[in-house]
Amino acid sequence: MEKHIIVGVHIVDREKHAVKVQEIFTENGTQIKTRLGLHDDICSSNGLILLEMQDTNETSQMIHKLGAIDGVDCKTMIFSH
Repeated sequence: MEKHIIVGVHIVDREKHAVKVQEIFTENGTQIKTRLGLHDDICSSNGLILLEMQDTNETSQMIHKLGAIDGVDCKTMIFSH
């Protein structure tokens, strides 16, 4: 059964956390199939990034690392078919 994993990453105070979040994304770049960034405007301090991920252990580890950052919240949706 194929799984489609979507991860929502909400970042509060982007200026403070963006570098660490980007480092984690870069470390796991081969696991990210699609990345979409959403925010109210260019200067917004909050942001939402949607990721379509590979179904691997590295994906779970990445989600855990992101969630451990103060000001970053992750939610996961898994679609199986």
